[in-house]
Amino acid sequence: MRLDRFVCKSTELLKYEVIQHIHNGAVLVNGVVVRDEAVQVHENNDISLNGQKLAARAFRYMLINKPANTLCSNVDGVYPSLFSLIDVERPSELHIAGRLDADTTGLVLITDDGRWTFAITSPSGQCHKVYRVKLAKPIAADAGESFLQGIALQGEQELTLPAQLQIITPQEILLTLTEGKFHQVKRMFAAVGNKVVSLHRESIGAVKLDVAIGEWRYLTDVEIGSFSHILLNKL
Repeated sequence: MRLDRFVCKSTELLKYEVIQHIHNGAVLVNGVVVRDEAVQVHENNDISLNGQKLAARAFRYMLINKPANTLCSNVDGVYPSLFSLIDVERPSELHIAGRLDADTTGLVLITDDGRWTFAITSPSGQCHKVYRVKLAKPIAADAGESFLQGIALQGEQELTLPAQLQIITPQEILLTLTEGKFHQVKRMFAAVGNKVVSLHRESIGAVKLDVAIGEWRYLTDVEIGSFSHILLNKL
C-alpha cells in the first residue's frame, strides 16, 4: 500500500493533509523519515505520524446488485455513481473490484483492499466470472468451440482466454470468463455474428449474487477468504 494511503486509512486526515505531513518529515517508517508519499509500505512496518504509531483500519468487503444505468465510478457522470446506493463512512476509500458497463447489471464487488482486488481482476488469477447473456438471435452452433479456443477481438493482438458457454435457450447463455477486457462480452458475441441484448453478472469466484437490485451487503469471512488461494499464488 502507498504510504499516503496507509496514513489516510489510519487517521481522519484528508489526502492533501497527509501528503503535507509526509513532505514536512512528520512520518517515519521503521524509524526513518520518509518524504515520498508513493513509497510502498506493508502491514508489518512500524509507521508513525508526529511520534504516534499508526494502525490502519480493517479492510472492507461488500457486494451490490448493480442496476442498469449506473456507473462503476466514485463520482456521478452521465448516470449516477454506484456509490450513491451505499451508505457507509469514508466512501472515497473504496473502489470497484471489476467494473461493469453502465447498461450491465448484476454482481459488483467493492473494497478498499487493493491486493484483494488485483487477485480477482488479474487474468493470471483465473478467477471465474459468470454472466447471463441474452442475445438478439440464436447462438451459432459452433460458437461454443470458438469461445473455448479464444476469439480475435478487433484492436487486440492476442486471442481472448478460453471461455465456456452453457446454452440455456438458443438466445440465453451463461458465459464464464477469467478476464475482463473493455466491453469484452459484447465484443466476443459480435465477433461470432451476434449481438448482446442484455448482460447480467451472477457470480465472481465462489461469491454469488443474493440481494435485490440496488441492494448491498458486506461479504462474509468465508466469501472474503474464498480468494485466498489466488492471493497465495501471487505472493
